Amino acid sequence: MRKSLLSIAAASMLLAGAGLAVAQTSTTTTTESWTSDQGTSLHSYSTSKDYKSFPDPKFNPSVGMALPETVTLYPMPETMKVPSADRYRYGMINNHPVVVESSSRKVVHTWE
Repeated sequence: MRKSLLSIAAASMLLAGAGLAVAQTSTTTTTESWTSDQGTSLHSYSTSKDYKSFPDPKFNPSVGMALPETVTLYPMPETMKVPSADRYRYGMINNHPVVVESSSRKVVHTWE
């Protein structure tokens, strides 16, 4: 009887561990490290290109939020060395750069 309980407990732990491993691999996302210098660079670049900022003091974008279509997104500058740069775009909101995923328009980083 004791051997059966140990076998059942071991099998349960194995299945739980396998389920956890599947959950972890399916929800893992790649995140880039964004520096304050990059934020300053994006702001300067936008100013030099005369890109317009989306002006709405009540709008405060946060990571994970999808930006509305009314926010213009720009390609990352060639001078900014970011892995998978084509994966990202950025917008200016209240004169602050916001990096988003190109396909979903979801915010991945903001500078305040």
